[in-house]
Amino acid sequence: MKTALITGITGQDGSYLADFLVEKNYKVYGLIRRSSTENLWRLHHLHDKIELIFGDLLDHHSLITAIQECEPDEVYNLAAQSFVPTSWNQPVLTGEFTALGVTRVLEAIRVVNPEIRFYQASSSEMFGKVLEIPQKEDTPFYPRSPYGVAKAFGHFLTVNYRESYGMHASSGILFNHESPRRGLEFVTRKISNGVARIKCGLQDKLHLGNLDARRDWGFAGDYVRAQWMMLQRDQPDDYVIATGETHSVEEFVARAFTRAGLNWQDHVVIDQAFIRPAEVDLLVGDPTKAEKELGWKPEVTFEELVDCMVDADLEKVQHEIETGETQPQMKMRS
Repeated sequence: MKTALITGITGQDGSYLADFLVEKNYKVYGLIRRSSTENLWRLHHLHDKIELIFGDLLDHHSLITAIQECEPDEVYNLAAQSFVPTSWNQPVLTGEFTALGVTRVLEAIRVVNPEIRFYQASSSEMFGKVLEIPQKEDTPFYPRSPYGVAKAFGHFLTVNYRESYGMHASSGILFNHESPRRGLEFVTRKISNGVARIKCGLQDKLHLGNLDARRDWGFAGDYVRAQWMMLQRDQPDDYVIATGETHSVEEFVARAFTRAGLNWQDHVVIDQAFIRPAEVDLLVGDPTKAEKELGWKPEVTFEELVDCMVDADLEKVQHEIETGETQPQMKMRS
């Protein structure tokens, strides 16, 4: 039985990766921060199948202790301040978690056991103001947010530790990947949840920003499979994980409202409060290398992704109405 340690296990990717590794008969540990509030809703179905240990990407000693305690064969670093708009409001904190946090994890592995295989969650946001279409592993980075800059730091540091210390350290340059487990602060989930609430009569309007921005959207469950595949190879490397298709926010909106039998133009309001200071207009990845070397391909289509998110939120909102658990929605930037 292999052992894996996942940082960021309470997030979307962390929960899907935990599902996947449990099915592969791994002993799964999840690193969580001490907090006065619980954020384990994505993991409730795994309560007796994984073990949670305390640690913090801001505290190097706690990372060393966690790695010594669980003795992992593989470490997946998924933890980050990952909401792009917040990175402008909290650029220093974003740098501490998303950039220097990678340094602390890699150093902890190097000190405890450099034979541990390491996965770093890089991001398509590193490409930012894209210099070629589609984006490949050797496409130059031009990040357009503090988040993208921090991710680029973590990416290059992973390469540096691989080349300097011979560590099995790989990065997945993941393009946008969504699911019903996505946080409500992200625009895709904001859309699917908003559609469900409008359909159920809880609100009438959905405030959004730039509908022309285009993204390469895939399903998170497909993408964590690629993360695992990278660490099974004899040689570490970096891979773009994407669908190779691009869709606009407007396309996502139209599909979501149509799924619920609604006309999006009757309900969507363009709100300048949700326009980014520096927008990333077009992201589309070239997954050819991952397909050839990993044998990876996405299985869920764009249309299936949008439909499953809307269906899940419709079921969730209807349950909340029936049980009286409906909560007012806070206005959050997208």
